[in-house]
Amino acid sequence: PALFVIESLLVDGLRAQGRSPSLVAGHSLGELVALYAAGVFDADTGLRLIRSRSERMAAAGGGAMTAVLGFERAELEALVEAHEGVVIANDNSEGQVVLSGTPAAVAAVSAALRCKRAMPLAVSGAFHSPFMAEAAAAFAADLDGVVFADAAIPVLSNTDPTPATAGALLKDRLKRQMTTGVRWRETMERFAADGIGTAVEIGPGNVLSGLIKRSCAGVSTAQIGGAADLG
Repeated sequence: PALFVIESLLVDGLRAQGRSPSLVAGHSLGELVALYAAGVFDADTGLRLIRSRSERMAAAGGGAMTAVLGFERAELEALVEAHEGVVIANDNSEGQVVLSGTPAAVAAVSAALRCKRAMPLAVSGAFHSPFMAEAAAAFAADLDGVVFADAAIPVLSNTDPTPATAGALLKDRLKRQMTTGVRWRETMERFAADGIGTAVEIGPGNVLSGLIKRSCAGVSTAQIGGAADLG
């Protein structure tokens, strides 16, 4: 909730300055901020959805996630295919992904994969995987009670990073976000395809900016991490 509040306020600040993006996208939780920025729902609705999503995901424990860096993608995909109970949850870039699934399956793939580094994440569940099915179904029921307006700005969703504005389609994509991976590598590929020259990261930190710098030649980055950056 704190991240949504901070980032939605920064969106409001940019909007007050008359700034409007050509596309919006968010990584995992950030997709709800992107939908807010596109005018799909108001801040109160966004906060209610964040609370619902957080509670549903927290209740679905028992899994594991590990970030892996510096690997051969074909080898990684073959190992994931060969091990039941593990998926690529976050496809962050060509050289960085997050695995999600049962602790045993995630550990087996991480151990077999030739990579530069494998880092288990301190999380309570197998997020962005089929193991979130029950939580996703409950969240989908919550979403059914919320009106999604058509977006004023095209949105690239985690589960389908093609530009969309139809509120019903964006809601359907958000319903599937918990059980499918965050396709951030493909999201960044859209930047060049759609002629984006500058990517503005909203919120604390610069992780996404770093991924963009390493992956998108010709795309500059900027960070709006707090109110001082709006000046």
